[in-house]
Parts: sequence; structure tokens; C-alpha cells
Amino acid sequence: MLALVYDGPGSRVWKEVPDPVVQDPGDAVVRVDATTICGTDLHILKGDVPTVDRGRVLGHEAVGTVVATGAGVRGVAEGDRVLVSCITSCARCRYCREGRYGQCLSGGGWILGHRIDGTQAEQVRIPYADTSLHRLPDQVSDEAAVLLSDILPTSFEVGVLAGTVRPADTVVIVGAGPIGLAAVLTSRLYSPTHVVVVDPVGARRDAAKQMGADLALSPTDDVLAAVQDLTAGLGADVVVEAVGVPETFELCTTLVRPGGHVANVGVHGVPATLHLEDLWIKDVTITTGLVDTRTTPQLLGMLAAGQIDVSGLVTHRFGLAEMQDAYDVFSRAGETGALKVALFGDHARMP
Repeated sequence: MLALVYDGPGSRVWKEVPDPVVQDPGDAVVRVDATTICGTDLHILKGDVPTVDRGRVLGHEAVGTVVATGAGVRGVAEGDRVLVSCITSCARCRYCREGRYGQCLSGGGWILGHRIDGTQAEQVRIPYADTSLHRLPDQVSDEAAVLLSDILPTSFEVGVLAGTVRPADTVVIVGAGPIGLAAVLTSRLYSPTHVVVVDPVGARRDAAKQMGADLALSPTDDVLAAVQDLTAGLGADVVVEAVGVPETFELCTTLVRPGGHVANVGVHGVPATLHLEDLWIKDVTITTGLVDTRTTPQLLGMLAAGQIDVSGLVTHRFGLAEMQDAYDVFSRAGETGALKVALFGDHARMP
């Protein structure tokens, strides 16, 4: 089969690799009907994730069709249309029993496109298929569903829920890429008074407003003054970091109010300074985290019921064989206006 292979920092190759096969009784093999590219994939290609080996098939997001299952699989069957979770869960270890699937102790967690071959391919092997795949309702398109592999649960769990967004809060989201925009959508579920987005790209600020942001600022604006104007000088109740660079993390810590919460979602490849000399007295909570995808069934239900509209998140569409072109567009998002790119196989179910 054809797949996108990591060939060391700065290098990716679309090439023939062996087809995946069932290796364990709990495995399923899924034909990839739709996939996408994540900012984390770009971090891998920069060399920011040294745990990814050269030769690894990248990707951790997909919708597809089950083509084979191991003898122990009971929850899905050949022919089922499924959502592939970016997190693999054994469902039995201590962390999985606590709902912390991202910390699975039995060979799960974030492994697709990281520790094992991933989803940017014609087929993918999924360990622990019963607890790592979700059967899809007919009314949900592949394009909408693939956004629930990662960005919707990530923004919801690591940003909104970990940040404890509550009604009447002022929420600031630094970064209006796909994760930041998904945080706008999911924060709105809790009726904040204000949602403010900070991003240097005008097209992304416009997209944030369309998703429900009240105010979209550039980093060159006086962001602190604008937030203080909205909050009687206090600062934001919740600040979500959705970029993963030192400057944006440090900006978040200046915008949060005493007693507030900074929820870091971005993937950081280099150290950031934690200004404890300013923060120690402010009762500020800072959380980090890897998504667990425990909310995926909840989000899938809301998507099927029309309670979440993700239609504006995908801006560019490609055939699966156009993987290199899709990477070129996504990696130059500031020039191309790309938010989320989607790639479709021959059997994809379109809107």
C-alpha cells in the first residue's frame, strides 16, 4: 500500500510499504477513507518529537471501513464504518480505568503515527479495536467525523474542561489554528460572556469570529489592555494556549486573572519560561495534558444531532494520493489560508 513515511527531520516520503495485518486478537485493520494532517505531524517533521523513529508512517486521525479483525474483537466487524481515535486504549490498566486513556500503560495512548504506523496511508492497524474505534451513524459525513479523531476532543478536554470554563467566564484562546478554533466551538457550549482569540493571521481571526469569537486580536494589538477592558481590569478567567511556542505560553500567563486558569494545549518543542516571580502570588492554575478522547462519544452524539457545526474547519480537500500537496498547503497555512485539510480515498462518504 501507499503511505506517508517520516524519513528524519525535514523529510517525508509517499511510498509503497507493506500492508498492515492483524497481529493480536484485539486488532482491526481499517481501510482509510478519510484522513487529515495535524500540527503535531509538523512538529514531528521538525524533529520536535524524537520518540518518532525514521520510517514511521505518520498520522493519527482517520475515518474508514473495517476490513479485518482479530479473534478477540467484539465491538466492530468487517464492513463497519468507523472513526479512528487518535488515542488507543486498553480499557483495563489503572489509567484507562480512570478515563486517562492517553496515559495507557498497556501499549496504548498516543501510538498511531508515533510508536506504531499511523493513518496517513491506504490502511492502518488499530490495536485494542473495541475501545479505540467508534462506529459512525449514517448521517455523519467522513469529513465531519474525521475532526473528532483529535481536534474536537483535544480542544474540549485539554482546553475547555481542564480549564474549567463556566457560564459568564471570559475565555481567551491564543492561536486560531484548528485546535484553537475547535476550542472556540466547544467553549461556547458553556455560555461564556466573552470569547477572545489572538492570532497573527487575518483569515484565521475571521474564521474565529465565524465560529463564535466575540473579539479577534493580532499579537501586535495591545492584547492585555483589550482583555482588561472586558474584565474590569481583572484579566481572563480561562486562557487556552493553542500554539505551542514559548511566546504564546508566556502571553497566556500575562492575560489570566488572579485565581484564573491557563490550559496549555499546544505541543511544545522547546522550553518556555514560567514566570513564577509574577505568578506565585496570583493563585493561578496551569494545566497541561494529552487528550484522552473520553468525550468522543459525547461529541459524536452532538455532531449527529446538529448541536456542533464543524463545517467551517476544513478549507482544503485532496485525494489520498495527493498527500504531499496537502502537506505543502497545510505547512504554509499563513500563505494558503489553510485551517484543516482533509484527504479522501475512493470510498469516502462526502457531505
